[in-house]
Amino acid sequence: MHITRYTDYSLRVLLYVALKGEERSTISEIAERYNISRNHLMKVVQELNRRGYLQAIRGKHGGLLLKRRAEDINIGALVRDTEQDLELVECFGDRNRCVITPACRIKTMLGEALKAFLEVLDGYTLADMLGPDPRMRSELIRLLQLNSPSQPEPQVSA
Repeated sequence: MHITRYTDYSLRVLLYVALKGEERSTISEIAERYNISRNHLMKVVQELNRRGYLQAIRGKHGGLLLKRRAEDINIGALVRDTEQDLELVECFGDRNRCVITPACRIKTMLGEALKAFLEVLDGYTLADMLGPDPRMRSELIRLLQLNSPSQPEPQVSA
């Protein structure tokens, strides 16, 4: 199975926003950090907002926040919400014209594989993507430059 770029970007946006916590994110900064199209991300964010994954706040101090806790965002559900077409082969769809369909087992086998794939993803949440190990989260923060000069490190009082 191939996950579309749309789903990939959806996962990346949610991961980024989750890493920022209560600090608001913008589409421009996410696009810059991942080096991906801002226009494409706008469509992704609009859909994530519409489906209740993100809260988009307009205005001067606006930005993006998670609308649900990371623990409540199921990856399997997200994939189902963002993938336009889970029909792996022609015979999955309504427009099947394959002549061997009545005797073929491909649909059954691939159907089982797709079901297993989604069941595995159903066992994970956005919180799992962040990782239980603080070092993993720190590495994600470093790679996404969330503590770069434009994103100052939190001050620790002595």
